[in-house]
Amino acid sequence: MPALMAPSELAQRVLAGDRAALARAITLAQDGGESGRGLIRELYPSTGRANVIGVTGPPGAGKSTLIGALIARRREAGSTVGVLSVDPTSPFSGGAVLGDRVRLAEHFLDPGVFIRSMASRGALGGLAAAALGALLLMDAAGFDVIFLETVGVGQAEIDVVDHVDAVLLVLVPGSGDAVQALKAGVMEIPDVIAINKADHPLARVTLREVRGVLALAPPGSVEIPALLTDALGGEGVAELDTALEAHRARLDAQGALAARRRRNLRNEVLAQAAARWRADLEERLRGDAGFEALLDEVAARRLDPLSAAERISGQRDGA
Repeated sequence: MPALMAPSELAQRVLAGDRAALARAITLAQDGGESGRGLIRELYPSTGRANVIGVTGPPGAGKSTLIGALIARRREAGSTVGVLSVDPTSPFSGGAVLGDRVRLAEHFLDPGVFIRSMASRGALGGLAAAALGALLLMDAAGFDVIFLETVGVGQAEIDVVDHVDAVLLVLVPGSGDAVQALKAGVMEIPDVIAINKADHPLARVTLREVRGVLALAPPGSVEIPALLTDALGGEGVAELDTALEAHRARLDAQGALAARRRRNLRNEVLAQAAARWRADLEERLRGDAGFEALLDEVAARRLDPLSAAERISGQRDGA
C-alpha cells in the first residue's frame, strides 16, 4: 500500500475490507490528528452493524485464551471477527505488553479475523483514548463480531460499558476476585459471567458464590448467566457463546439495543468533550503566574483544592 494515500481512497479500501488499509486507518486514529478524525467522520455512517462484545476481568483470568476459543466458534458459524486488545502501558517506558499477539497467534493467518493491539497510554478504566475510533473503523470494515479486550485492572474496568453491546466478565476461581468485584460494584456491569479455568478445585465454589450474589438482585432484574469455562480444554465455551448470542437476541427482541447504543454514545460524547476541555485548560494554565500562585496557596494549606478549582472555573467562565 502506498505510504501516502488520499483519505477518500483509504476510506473506500476500509469499506471494502482491505486489512492493510484498516491497519493504516487505525494507526492514523491512534495518532489523534486530523487525518484520523477525517476518516472516522467519513466512515461513521457505515458503522453500527457489528456486534461488539467487551471482555474484561482481572489479570490472569485467561481472557485472551477465551476470546480465541470464541473466535473459533464464530468462524465455524461463518462470521468474520475483529479483536481490539487494549494492553497496559508502562508508566516508565511508555511501552505496552502486547501479549495478545502471542495468545491469539493461531488466528493470524485467517483472512476472516483481524487482531489489533493498542496501548492504554495510562487511560483510566483500562481503555485507550483511541479505542472508540478503532472500534468504529473495524465496524466500518464489515466485521460481524468485534471483541474488545480490556487491560484487566479489575475494579477500574468501568468504562468498557460505554463502548460495547455486551460485557463478558471473566473471573478466576479461588482468588477472591469475585468478592472484590462485588465490593466494587463490578457485578452490575456484566451481561454474562464466566468463571474460567473450570478444572480449578475452587471453580464450583466460586460459581456458587457468584450465583448467590446475583440471586440478590432486585425483583424484575434481568438474569445474568454465570458459567464455568475452560478456555484451553473447551469446556463450557459453547454454552458461553450461546449465552452471548441469547443476550443479543433479547436486546433485539426488546428493542433495547438502540437505547443502549444511544446511552453509550452519549457517555462517549461527554467523555470526549471533557477530555478536550481539560486539554484546553491545561494549555491555558501552562506557565500562568496566577495559577502557580494559586497552587502555592494550596500547598501552604491556606486554600483548599475545591476552592482553588472554583476560582479556576470562575476565571474560565468569565473568560
